[in-house]
Amino acid sequence: MALQSEFGIQVEYLDVDSDGVLDYEKLATLLSAESKTIVSLMHVNNETGVINDINRIGVMCQQAKALFHCDTVQSIGKTEFDLQQLPIDFLVASAHKFHGPKGIGFAFVRKNLVLQPMIFGGEQEKGWRAGTESVHQIAGMAKALELSYLHLTDEREYISDLKDYCLNQLQTAFPEISVNGKDTFYNILNILLPFSTEKTAMILFNLDMKGIAVSRGSACQSGSVKPSHVLAEMLNEKDLAKPSLRISFSHYNTKAEIDYFVETLKSI
Repeated sequence: MALQSEFGIQVEYLDVDSDGVLDYEKLATLLSAESKTIVSLMHVNNETGVINDINRIGVMCQQAKALFHCDTVQSIGKTEFDLQQLPIDFLVASAHKFHGPKGIGFAFVRKNLVLQPMIFGGEQEKGWRAGTESVHQIAGMAKALELSYLHLTDEREYISDLKDYCLNQLQTAFPEISVNGKDTFYNILNILLPFSTEKTAMILFNLDMKGIAVSRGSACQSGSVKPSHVLAEMLNEKDLAKPSLRISFSHYNTKAEIDYFVETLKSI
């Protein structure tokens, strides 16, 4: 990791169990040590949808006088955040996850915390970043976020129903199917298919040819031929060799699309 190799910063990693649940006891142990600075964790895992208890983590960090940086890319716009109450020091989000423009995001920095810039330059970003602001993307992001919260209740109910329907249809078609992750976020479903390992390489190709966009991991890993590092922490070697699919849902999806997806899987 760059923090270790380039800057000589000690980095500690937290384990997860077979359900993808964070080892909170290890976090507490690490925070009890003297040399702690910042905790950086996701709210919702972008491959499995497993949810970290960010309120619990934030309280633990406050008690240890450590800063808490939270990646909320997968959850901003899809669930409520009260930053007056949540004990988070830094929060980052990306517009494309709530149907805003691609290539723009935002960061929340708790008042009175000082940051050093990575890109030095003008003062239009309070000295934190150089470069001309992309006003049209910022405006589009703000409007998309406003709309996502305006329709949050209805869309969350609709998407949750879609996910339940998809899992039920998959379990009917493939009784031996299993879900990777426990108590996952309402718009992500990661499944382990009871297919032979030799089908793993071609399954995404066959689905793509049918116009179905699913993945084996996150978009960040789309160019990699290696198994998902997230699932590698959760599954045994035998199951890791089998095809797992990450399916994400939005309010633009329909049950007819899910039926088509399941029928296509059956044909494979």
